[in-house]
Amino acid sequence: MIRHDFRNCILPPHMVEAIKMRGDSALQKRMAVQEKVSESTRALRQAAAPARLVMEKAAATLIPGVKPKPDRRVYDGGGTSALPGTGARFEGDAASDDKEVNQAFNGAGDVFKMYRDGFGRNSIDGQGLRITSTVHHRQGYNNAFWNGRQMVYGDGDGQIFKPLTRSLSVIGHELCHGVVQYSGGLVYQDQSGAINESFADVFGCLTVQYKKKQTAGEAVWLVGDGILAPGITGKALRSLKAPGTAYDDPILGKDPQPYHYDYYVNTQTDRGGVHINSGIPNHAFFLFAQLLGGYAWERAGVVWYKALQNINNPYATFTDWADETMMAARAEFGDGSLEVIFCRRSWKLVGINA
Repeated sequence: MIRHDFRNCILPPHMVEAIKMRGDSALQKRMAVQEKVSESTRALRQAAAPARLVMEKAAATLIPGVKPKPDRRVYDGGGTSALPGTGARFEGDAASDDKEVNQAFNGAGDVFKMYRDGFGRNSIDGQGLRITSTVHHRQGYNNAFWNGRQMVYGDGDGQIFKPLTRSLSVIGHELCHGVVQYSGGLVYQDQSGAINESFADVFGCLTVQYKKKQTAGEAVWLVGDGILAPGITGKALRSLKAPGTAYDDPILGKDPQPYHYDYYVNTQTDRGGVHINSGIPNHAFFLFAQLLGGYAWERAGVVWYKALQNINNPYATFTDWADETMMAARAEFGDGSLEVIFCRRSWKLVGINA
């Protein structure tokens, strides 16, 4: 029986382990506590998870002529573990004096607008789901996550990470795990789990690009840019443009993501390397977007989004996912189109035949 783990954290386990091994005693203690909290929360959630194989796919089509608006609620966790916390800013409220509250609120709106206007989806579940967020979770908490019902953001410890709300790509990434959840789900293990992570990375980047109206050539293609503390050697948590180059730091270690299937990492940790091997489909999307040019959400993004809605295989491999994107490209743009030609070429460039 499959248990779905909807608590998808932005900070990968291999980075947590690196900090535990290389950080000072205070850092080691902090990360060890954080890891235990994550494990206990995961165990409780798995015990309550639905037994069915995948979640029911939610309808994701807008009513013609109706432009839905987001329903956002942001709470202040007050440095405790309580969820959701104290109400801080709800839909229709004026901006808060709390920077992190506003960042969570505005970021949720940016994700909502991208899916509504770019893909015809009404919120995370396709049916107008209220987007609930909690900021100031715990003390010095170096992570952000979607727990299957809401977003949760830590403030970072100031030594390794800044507040996690400072990166729109982080907000987009985590909320996009919710989109995967309500689009049938992908088992969070091995290659299907890496596809889950990759979809969230891709659409986290697209959230930034949509907000800034950046072309594929103008975008930085980074996930987690803006959250590394001063003194940390790196740009972000991951790079779709150049997997394996996001950071190289004495404490964090070196970014382990491969860009090609030849360098696939076989590991028992990180649920089979879901945060590591996601670099391969990430880079395939980057190449696809670059080959097409223009705004990545308009063609490459449509292919990836449609593929997620159509795939009916929770254990999908990279080859399965590549085949699904090819089918989506044909359905949306026609046989012989540049979209089909470039989609196949992009997968071939990362070692996957589609």
